[in-house]
Amino acid sequence: MTSMSRQYSAAASHGRQAVEKTADVWTEGARTVTGQLRGLPQVDLVPAVERYFDLVQRTVDINRRLAVRWAEAAATLSGAVREKAESAGDVVREKAEAAGDIAREQAAKAEQAEQELARQARQAEHEQAVKAGQAAREQAAKAGQAEQELARQARQAEREHARQAHQRARQRYEDLPKAELSDLLAKRDLPKTGNIDELIERLVEADSR
Repeated sequence: MTSMSRQYSAAASHGRQAVEKTADVWTEGARTVTGQLRGLPQVDLVPAVERYFDLVQRTVDINRRLAVRWAEAAATLSGAVREKAESAGDVVREKAEAAGDIAREQAAKAEQAEQELARQARQAEHEQAVKAGQAAREQAAKAGQAEQELARQARQAEREHARQAHQRARQRYEDLPKAELSDLLAKRDLPKTGNIDELIERLVEADSR
């Protein structure tokens, strides 16, 4: 548009220069003719004036047609440029829409990935909770078994201790004759009937009271 404006301005300037040059020529010619006709009979200048203005009118018409052509050319070029701009705008919009679609797809994929990670995290947490619960139950079962084993061993130790204590208590009387065992029972107001083993057991039981 700027280049065409410069071209139109140059053409119009040339036209104006041509008209001005013609006017100068006509004026100079009129002066010359007037100078030459001094002292002579008066000359009719109307036809010359009419020819001058006919020339000026033709020059104006030429400049008008030239200006119209340049304006049409400028309008045509503007339309082409506008079409190019609209076409470029369509391409830009298509690219922008494609980029938007890609961005939305990437956002959807990111959301799906986040949901999948959250699901895996929940699953892993659930599995860890199950494993922790199972391990706790196993530890509780082992602790129960260990406690039962300790109780059994304690009872066994207690029985063993009682047996050894009973055996030591019997050793005091095992070497005594039956008559002496009977005397010991009589002193404690206990029955004297039975064999030696029964008498010893009766005395041991009395000692443990």
